[in-house]
Amino acid sequence: MLEIGGISLGLREGVIGLIALLAVYMAFVLLRMRRLHAPPPVAAEPPQAAPVRAAAVAPDEEAWSAPGLGEEVLRSGLEQEVAMLRDEVDALRGELAALRDDLQHELGQMRAAQTVSPIYGDAMQMAAAGYDPAAIAERCGIARAEAELVVALTKSQER
Repeated sequence: MLEIGGISLGLREGVIGLIALLAVYMAFVLLRMRRLHAPPPVAAEPPQAAPVRAAAVAPDEEAWSAPGLGEEVLRSGLEQEVAMLRDEVDALRGELAALRDDLQHELGQMRAAQTVSPIYGDAMQMAAAGYDPAAIAERCGIARAEAELVVALTKSQER
């Protein structure tokens, strides 16, 4: 709670204020975007230009004339957005690959636990987690030689 001049402001009021600021900003951006898409104002009487010869400018060349400033701004904005989306897709692909690797590792551990006798299940899980044979033998109540075999088996299955 923050109290200023007899008015107490809490988290709720702060969130409402942020929402209001965001709404004002979005309205401002929408107005600017609408202004970009609006056709340019037409003068009441277009200026009289000198007559142009028909052979001077071909119809195809008129269609390919330089784009206006609004189109350039729009194009550059779209190019930036496409670049950002490509970066996000690359990041998502990296995350997906990391998750796939984690899933394969966990699947390998589960398969290893299923192929081992139930007596050694805990020992296999501890060996997969990286415990040394002495700790495995002590915690699971098996001989140290058996714990070393379990660790060796786990390491050979990970390869």
